[in-house]
Amino acid sequence: MFNKKTIRDIDVKGKKVLVRVDFNVPTKDGKVGDDTRIRAALPTIQYLLDHGAAVILCSHLGRPKGGPDPKYTLKPVADYLAQLMGKPVAFAADCVGPVAEAAAKALQPGQVLVLENTRFHPEEEKNDMGMAKQLASLADVYVNDAFGSAHRAHSSTEGVAHFLPAVAGLLMEEEIKYLGQAIDDPKRPFVAILGGAKISDKIGVIKNLLTKADVILIGGGMANTFFAAQGLAMGDSLVEADAVETAKELLASGGTKLHLPVDMVLADKFDAEAQSKTVPTGNVPDGWRVLDIGPKSVEAFGKLIQDAGTVVWNGPMGVFEFPRFAEGTYGVAKAVAAGHAVSVVGGGDSVAAIQQSGLADKITHISTGGGASLEMLEGLVLPGLAALQDK
Repeated sequence: MFNKKTIRDIDVKGKKVLVRVDFNVPTKDGKVGDDTRIRAALPTIQYLLDHGAAVILCSHLGRPKGGPDPKYTLKPVADYLAQLMGKPVAFAADCVGPVAEAAAKALQPGQVLVLENTRFHPEEEKNDMGMAKQLASLADVYVNDAFGSAHRAHSSTEGVAHFLPAVAGLLMEEEIKYLGQAIDDPKRPFVAILGGAKISDKIGVIKNLLTKADVILIGGGMANTFFAAQGLAMGDSLVEADAVETAKELLASGGTKLHLPVDMVLADKFDAEAQSKTVPTGNVPDGWRVLDIGPKSVEAFGKLIQDAGTVVWNGPMGVFEFPRFAEGTYGVAKAVAAGHAVSVVGGGDSVAAIQQSGLADKITHISTGGGASLEMLEGLVLPGLAALQDK
């Protein structure tokens, strides 16, 4: 299933290994918030250390504007990693150039070094080969373990692979295995659950899944655009006017595969404390907007989920950040957790819902990459993966 070389296929003893990790985690006042992505990288780091490598970690963090910005430094992440591992982790205040070169040169087998944010250099996002070559000069081998950034062709995710032997880390392997198998060789019935605000982000995904899945459940703001395509008045709801025609085509080609919510939770404003009412799916009066799927939809979706062999879920069912409009998302989370399917959940909000509902251990695989998992669901090739050596 996984046709790329991994760290298990190469000898790293005594070598310097540059690992692109995904340490794009929330930080505030120099403290790490959610550490899921850091923990997800540990097996690869530990494997390399156990096999005698010196490990150099690089990652981006946030979206700094074309230069260094103390708000986006990886220093707190390096300190946090040291706590997690119970050993010192060195930090270089740059990812390329003299500072990085000196730190990499001093690194001994069994030691870990974190380089500063790759996006402090504008060349990173241009996949600049000069920067890629500088990064490559720090090490003997390149490992891409950053599934969450594998859909981007940047200097540290794709460029470096042109200058060093390049293989996948254990997290990358696991992500591709679960998602790849879910899409290409699913246990049936294969149920896809798609939510989130916009249909435009997911048109390619829906088109690809219509050829692969048995059932597609649609919730979240994107459902409104489908309702509008069916001719319903949507009041003040979020509707993507320029996607209505596409939604019509998808409904026509999707036939019985596409399932929309049968009831909706309306609110009189976009606010956690708004007045709300639950109504069957229909015309939404002016001054009201859809903020969640209703209990009958949760029940109907739940029946389809409980019989599934494979479930892939990306995107919440409602305005999940307001507790009163998170019931639909939680209801679907419970249904997925209670089922017997191979379940893969990706995308920040759906992952957060699973974690907040305490159901994470009942999910087969929680993906660390929203955008990357969407592109896989769309059937696209991920540049960060394509650049690695084939088995």
